[in-house]
Amino acid sequence: MARKPWSFKEDRRLMELAKSSISLEEAARQLGRSPDAVKRMALRLGLSIKPKNAKKS
Repeated sequence: MARKPWSFKEDRRLMELAKSSISLEEAARQLGRSPDAVKRMALRLGLSIKPKNAKKS
């Protein structure tokens, strides 16, 4: 399956979602992307998004 390129607008939205401490799954749902795609783009942009089941330390 071909990947859909990320737009600048989607990059900005992902940055906003990461700042709001949203879960990876919720960010994926809001962006209409798979959690893996969101995780890859977050890493590329230097963002941190935690999975829903991440333990707090």
